[in-house]
Amino acid sequence: MTFVSARHLPYVGARCERCSLHSRCLTMGLEGAVLADFDAMLERPRPLKRGETLVHQGDRFANLYAVRSGSLKQVVAQGEVRDQVTHFYLPGELVGLDGIGGGDCPGNLVALESTYVCEFPFSRLEVLMQDSSALQNRLFHTMGEELRDHQRMMCLLSGRTADQRMASFLSGLSERFRLRGYSPTCFYLSMSRGDIGSYLGLAIETVSRVLGRFQQQQLITLEGRQVSLVALEKLRRIAEEGAGRHSGG
Repeated sequence: MTFVSARHLPYVGARCERCSLHSRCLTMGLEGAVLADFDAMLERPRPLKRGETLVHQGDRFANLYAVRSGSLKQVVAQGEVRDQVTHFYLPGELVGLDGIGGGDCPGNLVALESTYVCEFPFSRLEVLMQDSSALQNRLFHTMGEELRDHQRMMCLLSGRTADQRMASFLSGLSERFRLRGYSPTCFYLSMSRGDIGSYLGLAIETVSRVLGRFQQQQLITLEGRQVSLVALEKLRRIAEEGAGRHSGG
């Protein structure tokens, strides 16, 4: 694939610089000609309706995506076994890293609400990384975060109670929203209770019971899918009670 560098074109300011997520995306730390080249590589932000599939399981891996607004879930079809929700992606997060090594996409990526994503053709991204250590470092850092998330997920499902799993899930979302400049204590749960149950290895009824119990204990308040973490530190302590026993630490 031929890549035409933007560094020989008049620099008029990159679209990425005007994005509110610029400092939290793959472009963080990029500037000047490298940022201009990155900007020229981007496909036009792609809109997705709720329930629309961005990538199908088994598709050939070709692109990474950044969530500009909205959210996505990754669902792995398992034949006769119930499909498994394996990840949720929030604004500013990079989608598709798990397809780099295997050459195909390991799950369906589905919009949980009206969502916009920026598309990065990976072959062109590789060319850019040859000239930019900042971009390489940023991608490696993001891949490291993905591995840590996977490790936390394995610990989350390892012999922990339903309350511990839910507390860990909510406090984890809180931290991810905080890192991206959003409120860590009040946010919208775009995923259904069925999705949460699939992700946490819990029945839908159990998810509802635990959320109800957390409300009675004045740990959270729920209005539809809008959740407020009234006692975030208590939720973190509940989550850590299970983490210490089941993470090997």
